[in-house]
Amino acid sequence: MWGDGINCENETARAVSLAGGEADKVHVNDLLANPGRLNEYQALVIPGGFSFGDHLGSGQVLALKLEMNLKNELKQFVKTRPVLGICNGFQTLIKLGLLPDADFQRSCALVKNEQGHFIDRWIEVERNEKSPCIWTRDLPARFALPIRHGEGRFVCRDESLLQRLLTQNQAVLRYTEDVNGAQAQIAGVCDPSGLVFALMPHPEAAVHDWHLPYEGEAWGLEFFKSAVNYLNQEMGVTV
Repeated sequence: MWGDGINCENETARAVSLAGGEADKVHVNDLLANPGRLNEYQALVIPGGFSFGDHLGSGQVLALKLEMNLKNELKQFVKTRPVLGICNGFQTLIKLGLLPDADFQRSCALVKNEQGHFIDRWIEVERNEKSPCIWTRDLPARFALPIRHGEGRFVCRDESLLQRLLTQNQAVLRYTEDVNGAQAQIAGVCDPSGLVFALMPHPEAAVHDWHLPYEGEAWGLEFFKSAVNYLNQEMGVTV
């Protein structure tokens, strides 16, 4: 998906291709004009960027457009097919209510960073090895990714929901330090099935070792490889 301020679609499509999949960049307006087109695909990725200039809040306008024009198709899609949201895509899925429970009910939010300003840096995240997330199966326990966001602080409606996400292993990725004030240092969450997943860091910007600002190993491509492997091996789909 691209258009209306989304600006990471090329890097994301390239990551899908490098992972062995076939990416089709579909403009938001084209998809909304023909909602049934969604069923032609095996997975959906909402890349990062600044959809609609972040007017009314990051991801808010895009979420409203998707809910008004694509809700019925998305309801069916998320039951059986992988969905990924990256940064602005995470904000969109949260406002759409497809995370953390894929029920179109808003229960969490991504609000302004505790520091009160935009953050652009590399950080280390820790993966929950017990998570059902199909996008992170082949990742190491800890690795580095870049973040670039102004509204990335993850918060839940209440403490009981936060504890449920932690105990049910839906908190897939957590920062190894307090990056932006997010509750439990959460960087990415999935729905109970593990099919719908979103994160604030940018895996598509860490697919080669030379992407890192220091000596190390890049792991961003493994997110996309994990999804391709899931579709190929468990669903018998060639992507």
